[in-house]
Amino acid sequence: MLSQEEKAQQFRALHERPSAFILPNPWDIGSARILAQLGFEALATTSAGYAFFHGTLDGRVGRDAMMAHIAELVRATDLAVSADLENGYGNAPELVAETIRMAAAQGLAGGSIEDATGNASAPIYPIDLAKERIVAAAEAARSLGFPFTLTARAENFLHGRPDLKDTIQRLQAYQEAGADVLYAPGLTTREEIAEVVRSVDRPVNVLAGIADMRLSVAELSQLGVKRISLGPALYVHAMGAAEEAVEALVHGDLKAAATGMDFGRIDSLLKRSSR
Repeated sequence: MLSQEEKAQQFRALHERPSAFILPNPWDIGSARILAQLGFEALATTSAGYAFFHGTLDGRVGRDAMMAHIAELVRATDLAVSADLENGYGNAPELVAETIRMAAAQGLAGGSIEDATGNASAPIYPIDLAKERIVAAAEAARSLGFPFTLTARAENFLHGRPDLKDTIQRLQAYQEAGADVLYAPGLTTREEIAEVVRSVDRPVNVLAGIADMRLSVAELSQLGVKRISLGPALYVHAMGAAEEAVEALVHGDLKAAATGMDFGRIDSLLKRSSR
């Protein structure tokens, strides 16, 4: 097994390539091992996918449960893992810093902090507080003694605030605060993404797996994107396939139960992962 520092260095190096890499998001040990065997070079947790897997809503998984989940995924494969740490599980900058230290202690190579509050009446932190939170996260990350990759997320587009100017101002503030990667989930158009990339000097992550995203990996790479994450897309896709099968079964089509990945294929991938 690689050391945490070696994984962190490999993860950081992926962001320095000329083209974008895909960062898939498993939701349990099995999906992590299968994705690793399918050739991905790093993994990331999905807060929504993990919450759905446990029968609850995104944002309802507490910090302790998420730390246990992170530790499981880190142990599941020899790949670097970055974690969706939501809003750091607290409003205060010192709580965000504590979360970074706790998460790193589970073996992570990186993690993200978002500027969404979890409060429907005021869904996004004021920019000054949001920046303070990233300053605290960056200071905690730099104290670790290895290159923990801190991603800062501007959540406007996921919370009914499609304000590109404000989003860019936030990403620039988080860059100044010390973030290593910048991420505004919900951007979908060539023009929006190109403008973000031009406006910052850190690697930019783009979210795939959303309905309006029509750009390919090659097109995103041409725009200067360095990382493409999937969020809960793989879990949602799996549940969509299950729903289709159930609907067919309800109407008497038993063949629907035989669709999906071949049992032997799953068995083979998991056997290879345990060698």
